[in-house]
Amino acid sequence: MIKIAIFGCCNQINNAKHIKQLFNLLKEKNANILIEKEFCDYLYNKFQLDIIENVIVDKNFEADFALSIGGDGTFLRAARFVADKNIPMIGINSGRLGFLADISLDGIAGALEKLWNKDYYIEERSLLEMHINGFENKYIKYGLNEIAILKQYNSSMITIHIDIDSNYLNTYEADGLIISTPTGSTAYSLSVGGPIIEPTSRNVVISPVAPHSLTTRPLVISDKYLLRIKVESRSESFQVSIDGNSYTLKPENTILVKKAPYKINVVKLNGHTFYDTLRDKLMWGVDKRF
Repeated sequence: MIKIAIFGCCNQINNAKHIKQLFNLLKEKNANILIEKEFCDYLYNKFQLDIIENVIVDKNFEADFALSIGGDGTFLRAARFVADKNIPMIGINSGRLGFLADISLDGIAGALEKLWNKDYYIEERSLLEMHINGFENKYIKYGLNEIAILKQYNSSMITIHIDIDSNYLNTYEADGLIISTPTGSTAYSLSVGGPIIEPTSRNVVISPVAPHSLTTRPLVISDKYLLRIKVESRSESFQVSIDGNSYTLKPENTILVKKAPYKINVVKLNGHTFYDTLRDKLMWGVDKRF
């Protein structure tokens, strides 16, 4: 019996048909279902789905797969639950773009069939690990997409000093700086002009946000390095965000960023590649005349 831990976005009101189809198919396949408590309550209140065997209330659980229903944000939240458990993750996209959650709602039946028939492969995705002096154990330390150092909303640009290992790289005068994994290269980093990196690459992307100097450009480096970051701000504070979870820091806080000691395993169905996703999501090769 396959045990599946399910995480979902509590905004599925237009997807009732597909949600019910998913749970009916899992029931037909005799799957052992675990479900995130918040999502469980939502399904019961909105769709009267009372199909729960076990409810996930914390990170102490085991499963053969973790299934995310929502957008990439839901996938990232589910990844924090999976953490270092080595549980393969699969994402069903009921959100907008969906690079991580790349299975469509209409493709649920086919995806489950391939999952049960072991017609898939696993991609290992690297994470970033963040440490902040004077701020220990008060924040999420691991990010699958990116770590962003940003100015406060109403303040002027910030000054960001960054060293790679013991070597000085640059001082950025900018609205912020994004340190991205290959997975996150199609997220925030892409929106500020960063390059797209193949997701299993062993790289990190450093992308400035609205830099004061036009010669400052994104940089791709190996993920073997330790990054040390110090920030100066006229407002005496700035923000750090890790996969969308934001914290306010002071200039005396030093940020250390390195590759995490474990990876997230992402399920990819045979017959579909990262390059297919790029063409589907970014409309590469589409002739606008037709």
